Amino acid sequence: VQLQASGGGLVQAGGSLRLSCVVSGGTFSNYGVGWFRRAPGKEREFVATISRGGDRTYYADSVNGRFAISRDNADNTVYLQMTSLEPEDTADYYCAAARGVPSGTRFAELYDYWGQGTLVTVSS
Repeated sequence: VQLQASGGGLVQAGGSLRLSCVVSGGTFSNYGVGWFRRAPGKEREFVATISRGGDRTYYADSVNGRFAISRDNADNTVYLQMTSLEPEDTADYYCAAARGVPSGTRFAELYDYWGQGTLVTVSS
C-alpha cells in the first residue's frame, strides 16, 4: 500500500489550502485514514481522522472548526481542507491509513501505512 500526499505550499495567514492523499495498492474503502503533522522542532501530532465510510470524523482541538477531512472512495483519495490558516499550522503534513481501525483513530501507532510529507508554510 502506498500513500501519496500533495497540495502543500506557501500561504498567508488567513488563507486556505487543500491537501490530497491518494492511496494505492490496497482496499482503500476498508481503511480508516488520518492526517498528522510535524512542525519544525516539535513532535508529530494528530490533526484529523475519518472512518472508512466517511461518516465519522474527529479533529484535534487546535484545528477543529478550521479544517475538514473528507474522502472519495471511488478515487481512493482523502482530502484535508484547511481554512483560516495560522503560522502555527506550518508543518510537514502526513497522511496515514489504518488497516485494523476502520473507524479511524488519533493514535499514530495504530496506523499501518504512511505517506511522505507535504510541506505547508503559513506566513504572518
